[in-house]
Amino acid sequence: MLTPEARQAMLARLQQLPDAAEAAVRGLSDTQLDTPCGEGEWTVRQVVHHLADAHMNGFIRMKLILTEEQPTLKPYDQDEWAKLRDSAELPIRAALSILAGLHERWSGLLEALPEWSWRRSATHPETGIVTLDDLLVTYARHGEAHLRQITGLRAAKGW
Repeated sequence: MLTPEARQAMLARLQQLPDAAEAAVRGLSDTQLDTPCGEGEWTVRQVVHHLADAHMNGFIRMKLILTEEQPTLKPYDQDEWAKLRDSAELPIRAALSILAGLHERWSGLLEALPEWSWRRSATHPETGIVTLDDLLVTYARHGEAHLRQITGLRAAKGW
């Protein structure tokens, strides 16, 4: 279980993601957005859309934990989702807008929770028992890891 201070630090990291995502892709052309982040990896465009998809799932998972007793969280095939047209071809503006609105709601929800709420948990078929604290850490780190992919590619390509 996180300390209240560590939790606040994770919340701050989660809150910063939309602005950091905007900055990471600012000025990229369609050709650059369609460049894979590495050998056999998703394109920048797919990564941005994935962030919106994954974080929507994270928000819903947290709401399930808060409103149901020991729910089972549904996994999804993120690689298959990344191949769908909305992730592989459409402009990233919608995904960035989703991130901004979603993280505003997510932060508003999490900031007001009583301490005991953070011990609530769910079962994830692939990873086992997860608490609200666990998911907060997972999604704060998740966003940062994907932004490092994008900024690392930009640095390597000199964009």
